[in-house]
Amino acid sequence: MALVLKDRVKVTSSTTGTGTFTLGSASSGFQDFSVIGDGNTTYYTIYDNIAQVWEVGIGTYTSSGTTLSRDTVLSNSSGTTSPLSLAGNTVSVFVTYPAEKSVNLNASGNVTALGTVTSGTW
Repeated sequence: MALVLKDRVKVTSSTTGTGTFTLGSASSGFQDFSVIGDGNTTYYTIYDNIAQVWEVGIGTYTSSGTTLSRDTVLSNSSGTTSPLSLAGNTVSVFVTYPAEKSVNLNASGNVTALGTVTSGTW
């Protein structure tokens, strides 16, 4: 299982509760989650425009049933790392690159991490 990021991946879902999402079809002009590949993980964002809530996390795409699990919640609009309980409104689910996972060049051209670096060689 690999961590996979792809551009312009966005679908809708009307899944309720805090569990795995059943993914709908791709939004117009976007790809669906099949480009992530069966069994691979990706960063995701869920946004409910009606309830005005969001969640960012790491999930695993499964082609059988076209689902995305919510393995690790990194942040959400409630300020916690617990999965939001969704009411069944049509929500957007898309691939994202969380700010806390990013590595950047600072103004001096040096590599900096916004989060905590736990391993690796720079």
